[in-house]
Amino acid sequence: MNLFSEQTGVTIPKFNINMIFEKFTELQNSIVTLSSHDGPIAEAHVILLAAGVVIFLGVAGEAFFKKTGIPDVAFLMILGVVIGPVFGLIQPEAVIQVVPYFAALALIIIMFDGGLNLDIKHVIKTAHFSVTLAVLGFILSVVMITLAAHFALGWLWLESILLGSIVGGSSSAIVFGLVRNVKISEETKSMLSFESALTDILATIIAFILFEAVLAGHFDLQTLQETIGRAIVVGLVLGFGVGIPWMYISTKLGNAQHAYMLTLGVLFVLFFLANSFGESGALTALVFGLMIGNKAHLAKILRFKLPRVEMDDPTHNQLTFLVRSFFFVFVGLMASFGQIEYMIFGVLITVAVYYGRIFVGKITLTKRFSLLDRAVTNSMIPRGLAAAVLATYPITMGLPNAEAYPQLVFFIILSSVIITTIGLAKSKKIPPPESVEGGFVKPPDDPKDGTSEESEKMPDILIEENVEGGFVKKESDNSKEEN
Repeated sequence: MNLFSEQTGVTIPKFNINMIFEKFTELQNSIVTLSSHDGPIAEAHVILLAAGVVIFLGVAGEAFFKKTGIPDVAFLMILGVVIGPVFGLIQPEAVIQVVPYFAALALIIIMFDGGLNLDIKHVIKTAHFSVTLAVLGFILSVVMITLAAHFALGWLWLESILLGSIVGGSSSAIVFGLVRNVKISEETKSMLSFESALTDILATIIAFILFEAVLAGHFDLQTLQETIGRAIVVGLVLGFGVGIPWMYISTKLGNAQHAYMLTLGVLFVLFFLANSFGESGALTALVFGLMIGNKAHLAKILRFKLPRVEMDDPTHNQLTFLVRSFFFVFVGLMASFGQIEYMIFGVLITVAVYYGRIFVGKITLTKRFSLLDRAVTNSMIPRGLAAAVLATYPITMGLPNAEAYPQLVFFIILSSVIITTIGLAKSKKIPPPESVEGGFVKPPDDPKDGTSEESEKMPDILIEENVEGGFVKKESDNSKEEN
């Protein structure tokens, strides 16, 4: 640089080049010594670096998912493996302390998001298919996994049933994202979304019952029935009881700057009340989200005006993205590759669940559904957030084989995502019927199905433009004059 200054006559400010090399060496040493820190977690600046990488990979994975249809879950879980077991930035004992709190947040945010994105009219239309798929698929998966865990791993029956319940249903967090990017009918999208939400709720309720049963050492069928019944009643009462009044209250928020944060605060209070009355909070969050997401349709029934529902709320989308991304990384943090039998078990049982799904699809879906819709339905077996959340509880509760649950669930989630991706790739080669968009075959003799699509697309009510912040927009001057 001195030579350059002499030749050009340009004065270059002097600075210590050695300092740059020293800082670069310190950075190298920091990376080398990441796995040799004394505490269970690395220093703050290292964790912030890891968080930045998680966010970057989450955004890149989401963009990759939209382009290719390959879920970003696998990338996030592998990143968790790199941060945890490989480099040791975060030790498992630190994760165990944080996960129960973060798991509760992840569960209610994802279920709330699922309710927001469900169309209540399509849900009602395909509810019988969704419920049948959810119940039969969940039962068959639990039976297969229970038998495999008992005879292959040598676990007790209660522990085996618990594992089957944890991974018995498809993940709403993944399915909600997948169906938005697959060209199937709206009815099939609603059916698959509602089914995955139901299995998440089933898995959560039954798993919490079995946690107590494993601790007590016995299982009571009557207690199971009473607990499920109480959870359903509490979830519906709280979801509808608070959701409907909150729809009206939200119309009075007017120019409230933090409308979404108020809604989020109500959701957290509902989660507390649901837990106090014996419900996990999953069903309550789903129903509450369903109420908020279907304001327009419900306002017509209740005969009062509501502001426009803005489904693409930036605050909610960003929060949901962060929660999903970081929790799947947490799943990778708890992974362990010490026992190869867990990996073999996870892969084989996922393949068995896939063939079980095909069997359930054949006996559930009628000729009303096209080949494309059925192929996509048969491929939808991804396990994800609910399974990952529930797999952490045996460790915090001190259950037998507690360390095995996150490891088994890790391989099952990864295998199921890969199988789903392959299945969806094959489904894309199936052309939808030309006469019906998305491939949903409607029976010609059904007068209800003969209604025009234009009437379905017409808004239920005259919707006002309202506040920003939350799910609504500012009211325009024209609309004020009209009113």
